[in-house]
Amino acid sequence: MDLAATSRRTAAYKPALAIFAALGSAWVFVLVTLGAFTTSIGAGMAFPDWPLSNGSVNPEGWLDNLSMFAEHSHRLSATMMGLITIGLAGWLWRTEARAWLRQLSLWALVIVIVQGVIGGTRVVFDPLHVPGFEMSLGQMLRIPHGVLAQVYVCLLVAVAVGCSKSWIERPAPFNAFVRQAALACCLLLLIQLIIAVIMRHNGAGLAIRTFPYSTPEGHWLPAAWDFRVAIHFAHRAMAAVLAVALTGFAFVIRRHRDSTRGMRAAASALLSLLVLQILLGMEIIATFRRADVTTGHVVVGALTFTVTFWLTWRVHRDAIEGPSHP
Repeated sequence: MDLAATSRRTAAYKPALAIFAALGSAWVFVLVTLGAFTTSIGAGMAFPDWPLSNGSVNPEGWLDNLSMFAEHSHRLSATMMGLITIGLAGWLWRTEARAWLRQLSLWALVIVIVQGVIGGTRVVFDPLHVPGFEMSLGQMLRIPHGVLAQVYVCLLVAVAVGCSKSWIERPAPFNAFVRQAALACCLLLLIQLIIAVIMRHNGAGLAIRTFPYSTPEGHWLPAAWDFRVAIHFAHRAMAAVLAVALTGFAFVIRRHRDSTRGMRAAASALLSLLVLQILLGMEIIATFRRADVTTGHVVVGALTFTVTFWLTWRVHRDAIEGPSHP
């Protein structure tokens, strides 16, 4: 290892790096929004080739055609996200003394590369039929693509928080109960997001067409079951569990004596996002999956997970960093 490079590394607060990391964690939501909108309008195969779009980085007519605009904008934003992640990993590797933070940035880089490959092979393998399944191989790849996107968002948030002044300079002595409650909420949300991705990419968003009941006659359980109905019902059931769990977690954070003003604000935002997400879910049923409503539901779900993860990461600060920074 270059000893000169090692000597330049420091664990001190670096304002420029912190801003760049924060902008990277914000840009990822541009990518998530465009990806959700592309899927919502069924534009994932607007271009049959990859990595180019109709053989070009600037395909003819993409600004005039909604499907082409959605898909090509998603590809361009993904390219930008990749460049941001490369820059962030390089910057941290050269200047950051904390090995765990450098490693997180490298994991983010690995995942963004894997995401690009999955996104591309989804296009290339779209015509490839898999015996015994309704979806082609390319369509199946949408599921790990959607799940990995959530993991990637969390990694970027973890890096941005680790670079922030409040993380470096302020200890966060939360007890084991708060930390375990936070982890439980993150786990529940991750399960819900996996269920949602499977439901979304199996066309099960309207498998149950009434709300809050599962039948027009007012029964809580569906009258008939198949895979789409089951995954849709699981999504609703998990939403009910999360409504209780996240509400309790938000109140724990708001009442804890060591919560910062930012953490209390995030807990309040979490409650607002939870209500908005439920309302959007109801509206999806009422509007028969209108594209803008469905996109909003996906984005708000990702924001809910991100805020919960941000709070979870903060309450684990001392477990990760130690009570005081060296």
